[in-house]
Amino acid sequence: METISKDKFRIIGKNSERLESISRPNLSYWQDAWRRIRRNKVAFFSLALVGLYVLLAIFAPILSSHTMAAQNADAMNQFISKEYWFGTDSLGRDLWVRVWMGARVSLSIGFIATLINTVVGSLIGGIAGYYGGKVDMIIMRIVDVIYGIPSLIVTILVMVVLGPGIQSLIIAMIIVGWIGTCRVVRGEVLKQKEQDFVAAAKVLGVSNFKIIVKHILPNIMGILITNLTLAIPNAIFQEAFLSYIGLGINPPNSSWGILAKEGTKMLRVAPHELFIPAFFICTTMLALNLLGDGLRDAFDPKLRGTE
Repeated sequence: METISKDKFRIIGKNSERLESISRPNLSYWQDAWRRIRRNKVAFFSLALVGLYVLLAIFAPILSSHTMAAQNADAMNQFISKEYWFGTDSLGRDLWVRVWMGARVSLSIGFIATLINTVVGSLIGGIAGYYGGKVDMIIMRIVDVIYGIPSLIVTILVMVVLGPGIQSLIIAMIIVGWIGTCRVVRGEVLKQKEQDFVAAAKVLGVSNFKIIVKHILPNIMGILITNLTLAIPNAIFQEAFLSYIGLGINPPNSSWGILAKEGTKMLRVAPHELFIPAFFICTTMLALNLLGDGLRDAFDPKLRGTE
């Protein structure tokens, strides 16, 4: 029987180097997810836009020559100019500074409230899914009762009792905001707790709490990050709506909802006072939703290595 030498095999495989060059690199889960986010132009642009808004919220008021409360009676309702980049409001205050000071409040409330909701919902959902039985039944019945009450009504009632303010608004969002994350995490934990690594941890004597926090939750971190990103726009809109109707942030504090409320009064005289904060509310919510869609695809294990 004639044997085929290595040299003959190399001659036959003319495209071996090309095939090796296009083979998928050995990447970790997070590296592969980041690679797919960068290739998703819409999601990457959305991430860059949100990052730009965060940087402007931090540094724009500091670097401006105007302050949020400074009034100029000679420049009331002024349109966009070199001195006032976003124009002025009805009291002659610089809208550039007020918009980015408002961005600090709106983005902070959105990120903080959503982050706390994710942590609380993850822990409660993880406990319910991991222990099951009576613990799961009690927790889920409580969740079903709270879920049946419209969240906006609960938030408004809490704001009426506690009064307007940043802390009151965050507390109102937390009371019902963790329900969605709890339901998602419970379903994922029910799948994960049947895996071999959980059984191995039990054999080694690892406590149930550590198994949930250190073994199960990290394996569903992609889902948690995606839900977190998609929940932030809802929190931002909720803050803007409550501030608009007078139950959120009140003057002299500033938020995008407050600016939209004040701009509505001057719609016919100076429409830019409404359109500018509305533009940032809309673009931020759109960017975060598009980013959430991109993260959902990036963290999907079924799509790993397909690009």
